[in-house]
Amino acid sequence: MHLLRDGITSVRALSVPDGIAADGASTAFSHVALVSWRSCHTEMIHQVYLNGQFAGATVDPDQRQLVVHAPASFLSAVRVEVIAVEPRDAYADFSGELGQPPSDSGRVRLVLLRSQELPIGATANVYFDHGTGQIDYASALNGSPIPVWPCLQDKAGFGTAQFGIGDFGHDSAASLGFGRGVFGHGQFGLDADAIKWVSPPLPLGTYRFGVKITDSSGNESLASESEAIAVIPAARPAASLDIVTFDEQTNQLVLSVSDEI
Repeated sequence: MHLLRDGITSVRALSVPDGIAADGASTAFSHVALVSWRSCHTEMIHQVYLNGQFAGATVDPDQRQLVVHAPASFLSAVRVEVIAVEPRDAYADFSGELGQPPSDSGRVRLVLLRSQELPIGATANVYFDHGTGQIDYASALNGSPIPVWPCLQDKAGFGTAQFGIGDFGHDSAASLGFGRGVFGHGQFGLDADAIKWVSPPLPLGTYRFGVKITDSSGNESLASESEAIAVIPAARPAASLDIVTFDEQTNQLVLSVSDEI
């Protein structure tokens, strides 16, 4: 199985109205969109993905448009992607092979390794530089401390399962086994797993982040800092688009764009 992205151009998505009144007004509550494109692939089937999720496939190699149900939000745009696949793979879902699209929400996702060396009761705090280049460790970006072990059964312990592993009173029965977590970051027989944290929306800019671990006694670890990360929020879609005037002599069209529905 393989997919092709090259050779597909002019991808367009147009809203399909549910109905049009006599005065030209329309409604589109079902959020149906007509996606069209140009492609040089004449013997392949085309698939459409919306926000990285499989939305549908053509039934003929010559087909260059497809009606799909699109997610609708006035807070972020919908990412539309068209790929070409072999006819036998027409309904195979390749979303896992497309890769993660760049974030368009202005949020940053951090992945923190959680090894068995971290103690029970430990918490994590995330800090950032506010776009200045110097990380501010005076106030955490997360609203409240992030528990490293929210479920104690995930923590390896002493005597009740694997003797001599981990903290007293907690065994390793539910912890990640060898080869099932983040390989190579845990002790032998027990891999490290990961904590995923997503930031609140951030404005356009370049940011650096730092993470510190604090144990139950208040002892704080050294900071683990990230490289600079560029955040580019997507433009907010217009809520309404109206024609103000059209001059037939000059072929000039004036549009009105508004954030209000």
